[in-house]
Amino acid sequence: MISMQVLVILGCLLLGTRYGGMGLGLIGGIGLFILTFVFGLQPGKPPVDVMLTILAVIGCASVLQAAGGLNVMMQFAERILRRHPSFVTVLAPVTTWSLTFLCGTGHVVYTMFPIIYDIAIKQNIRPERPMAIASVAAQMGICASPVSVAVVSMVSILASGHGVGTPIGIIELLSIAIPASLTGVLAAALWSMRRGKDLDKDEEFQAKLKDPAQKEFIYGESQTLLNSKFSKEAYRATWIFFAAILVVVLFGAFPELRPSFGAPGKLKPLSMNLVIQMLMLIAGAVILITCKVNSREVPNGTVFKAGAVAIISVFGVAWMADTFFEAHFTLLKEALAGVVVQQPWTYAIVMFLTSKLVNSQAAALAAIAPLGVSLGVDPRMMVAFFPAVYGYFVLPTYPSDLACIGFDRSGTTRIGKFIINHSFLVPGLIGVGTGCLVGFVLVSLFM
Repeated sequence: MISMQVLVILGCLLLGTRYGGMGLGLIGGIGLFILTFVFGLQPGKPPVDVMLTILAVIGCASVLQAAGGLNVMMQFAERILRRHPSFVTVLAPVTTWSLTFLCGTGHVVYTMFPIIYDIAIKQNIRPERPMAIASVAAQMGICASPVSVAVVSMVSILASGHGVGTPIGIIELLSIAIPASLTGVLAAALWSMRRGKDLDKDEEFQAKLKDPAQKEFIYGESQTLLNSKFSKEAYRATWIFFAAILVVVLFGAFPELRPSFGAPGKLKPLSMNLVIQMLMLIAGAVILITCKVNSREVPNGTVFKAGAVAIISVFGVAWMADTFFEAHFTLLKEALAGVVVQQPWTYAIVMFLTSKLVNSQAAALAAIAPLGVSLGVDPRMMVAFFPAVYGYFVLPTYPSDLACIGFDRSGTTRIGKFIINHSFLVPGLIGVGTGCLVGFVLVSLFM
């Protein structure tokens, strides 16, 4: 019976990935219905707290995008890249990682791809070198951003499981996740500097240049944001957003700044989950009111659309997974508790594989992290292996990877004939592997 239920869940996940994040969440509802009405399992609890936090963060970031704040950040990033074009293979991933760190979403990378390509091809640098790792770095930055869906989800999940070990807040999480994630990106970038053949030694590339039309297509016109002029409201929106992030960090670092609630003698500071929701709503409101934002344009932005998809994805997948795990928790605990507690790296592998199945860091966390807390996995180890939540680079099906391939007009960033031998696999493995290793070392030394 359990094996059939597992097949239902896997079938829904595999079918859902064919239709993207929205399909993943909606088809998760089919799985939930089958588990409840066919197998008689009591429905679990949908991750309402996580979904509300995502909604608040995306609301603020969407208003920021409509105000032009994201373009301000990307123009600054381009200026750095063009000042040091020969180091584009290292600077490009650091730039995309930083943009994700600031904005909380990897979807800001799309505007950077044509800029990175233009710089690389004009320097006769194989575009695959900076572009593939830039795409990977944008996704790795998610687990280091204080306003990303994955981080706020992890904070919420660890807070709900505070009875296991020492409570871990956003500051403790980011103090490990930021250096671990960034070190992983740098390690993959250094490897990428020598990957593939130089363009003058690449027979396939040189053959394309013999066709004047192909050569014109490959070198084409430069794309840039440097000549763009932004309004003072766009800059104001950017600073308002940065201020909100700073306040989030301050409240996380100093719990005494938060009001406390509870019975006398058992007062507890207000949950950071709620603090993040409040501050993101406030920041979005201030930007909307003071920066001349056309509210009708907010839902049309890529950030809003990606956020809506993330909410649906988390809703369906997490609810379906929680229904299964709650129904069989005793059995799962007997079978897995000893293994994941004594060998926590197995938790990282499960998280990594689940991330690939669901193509979402937030959805993977919502499905697996609560199980880790329930099974008694040391929260410190969950923090150490946080980078393992990014596993969907294994197959080149994620939108940003596909977009990266499309923007590389030279054809060096590609999917191999065996599918698995694509441009993102090795940088992803190096980045995630190094991030987990550094995270484990930092946790062992300082937590």
